Amino acid sequence: MPTAPSPTTDASPQSVAPAPTRSVRSVLRPLILRLHFYAGVLVAPFLLVAATTGLLYAASFQAEEILYAHELTVPAGDHKLPLSEQVAAARTAHPEGTVSAVRPSPEADATTRVLLSGVPGVDPDHTLAVFVDPYTAKVRGSLEQYGSTGALPLRTWLDGLHGNLHLGESGRLYSELAASWLWVIAGGGLALWFGRRRAQRKVRGTSGRRRTLGLHGTVGVWAAVGFVFLSATGLTWSTYAGANIDTLRTSLHQATPSLSAATGGDHGSHNGSGTGTGEDAAAPRDLDTILAVARAKGLGDPVEVVPPADASSAYVVKQIQRSWPEKQDAVAVDPASGEVVDELRFADYPLLAKLTRWGIDAHTGTLFGLVNQIALMALALSLILLIVWGYRMWWLRGRASAFGRPIPRGAWQHVPPQILVPALATVAVLGYFVPLLGIPLAVFVAVDVLLGEIAHRRAGASAAAG
Repeated sequence: MPTAPSPTTDASPQSVAPAPTRSVRSVLRPLILRLHFYAGVLVAPFLLVAATTGLLYAASFQAEEILYAHELTVPAGDHKLPLSEQVAAARTAHPEGTVSAVRPSPEADATTRVLLSGVPGVDPDHTLAVFVDPYTAKVRGSLEQYGSTGALPLRTWLDGLHGNLHLGESGRLYSELAASWLWVIAGGGLALWFGRRRAQRKVRGTSGRRRTLGLHGTVGVWAAVGFVFLSATGLTWSTYAGANIDTLRTSLHQATPSLSAATGGDHGSHNGSGTGTGEDAAAPRDLDTILAVARAKGLGDPVEVVPPADASSAYVVKQIQRSWPEKQDAVAVDPASGEVVDELRFADYPLLAKLTRWGIDAHTGTLFGLVNQIALMALALSLILLIVWGYRMWWLRGRASAFGRPIPRGAWQHVPPQILVPALATVAVLGYFVPLLGIPLAVFVAVDVLLGEIAHRRAGASAAAG
């Protein structure tokens, strides 16, 4: 006979359904969203300036070729004059200052540049470039030049605008702040985009804030890798993060090697003057011999010949091609004996030194020429659009209540300790090596906590009063 089921009583044990476990993605998403939101709102003005000035700088290479065509180019001839005659012509036209370097004509239709330092009225960090026709030794003009890439006034001005807003060393903090946060904002955007359902990523058929969000996300995903690259390479020569990177590379024996120009002897009287100054080093009978020795060592155009710094130093002849493939070999030549006293090959650079060189040249638009410059302009334009769309989303988010309604705080409280603690440790290390990421983030967290405490106390006071 079947046994009837016993009735259920209050004392019977009950099966309790376990609380739903939140996925790591669902826990981290609100925190990433809040970080992406506030970083975008607060850092975006700096990024907008960097993107706009970067866009102009990327276009300046082609603009200089047009603007300074008379100084840069000449009709190709049959036979180039000795370099010494070209330098002599430049010194006749511009006897002021001293010769700090000579860049022989690298192409059939290019002029020779004779660089003069210590010229009155020229920035001490710049040189006066005298452009000489290599076929006739006629001086075609002179322009102020800056940097190893030979930037002329237009590009020099835009470079200063992009790098420091023409505010000197203190102005460089703006660009370092932008570079420090760009990769964080890009990475956060990627995480948010791929964390959304596929249907929510669509742009076609949507309108309003959702369409803006779709455009913002789609363009951001395509440009994210480029943003991370610009951020990393921009930090390599920044003030604080750049110094930390240099220290790290040195400790890993990955610093950029240098060429020794010491000859170990006094050659001050080899050319009959006996002073051994840089001006004497540019004497006519030296330059062509020195250049011939460098050519024999395989240093093809474009090259720069740097005179000895003093009576016991050598000429330095170095390749200056920053486009692919890079030519960065250099030799030091004793002017008294004509012997090579030291040489440095780019192929022998440590890996990180090579990567740094390639990264900086790609960042400045020289590594791959016109293609590189177009890519930089596209990235800059993308960043400008993303910032505009981002502010529009901020506006639309608060339309129903107040302008720019923020993302709710407190998301970090839901992050499990096993994730939160390593994340905080990682942020602390990054903040140490990249101070303009760490310091603003610490300030943001402190202010956020303070505002949260104030809001909590006000709510408690209102509840007590009610």
